[in-house]
Amino acid sequence: MEKERRHSSKDAAEVAEIFETLSTKLPAMIRGILDSLFSPESAANMGKAVAEFRKSLIEGGIPEAEAMEMTKDYLGTLTSWSKMLRELRVTGQHRE
Repeated sequence: MEKERRHSSKDAAEVAEIFETLSTKLPAMIRGILDSLFSPESAANMGKAVAEFRKSLIEGGIPEAEAMEMTKDYLGTLTSWSKMLRELRVTGQHRE
């Protein structure tokens, strides 16, 4: 019984330490990721990725109209993710 209590106490201390580390390190990591996603360089990279996607589709034999539609969908997906991350970023800044 005493051994279980010591083990349980040790587990609780380890969990508390993990949460302490997460609460201090995780926000900074997320902030860094978001900053890198919304830099001018990342916008340029996104444009290049979309252009390369379209080019690859056409080179792969996808008809022009279909490639354009798929490219629009691809850009829409990137834009949706970007918007969601931007909203998370704004929400996270209000909490700090």
